[in-house]
Amino acid sequence: MTAPAQPDDQLQDFLKALASETRQQLMLHFTGGVELTVGEVAERAGLGQSTTSEHLSLLRRGGLLTSTRDGKLVRYRTNTEGITERLTQLQGYLVSCCPPQGASSTNPSTNPCG
Repeated sequence: MTAPAQPDDQLQDFLKALASETRQQLMLHFTGGVELTVGEVAERAGLGQSTTSEHLSLLRRGGLLTSTRDGKLVRYRTNTEGITERLTQLQGYLVSCCPPQGASSTNPSTNPCG
């Protein structure tokens, strides 16, 4: 039995970014294409600025947010293209790892996911 291909670094960063309930909640602040600074997100979320900055950095690295510098301020917004790309990568990974029933053998010994 061959081991399934591991997700690439981009997909791993995407999954890591979504692994935190706090980061999932932070994403809700960007609904509707809103652009926010670290301070604005921290205030809305009731978090410290340093903690918020770390979370936003992981979300950006995971492809969920983009950032632009406006003087001293950094503004964040959703990265719809990045999200779509990562979801496509995730779908491809899951299909190769665990094909839908009927798409390949149902023998667990030939399916790396079990």
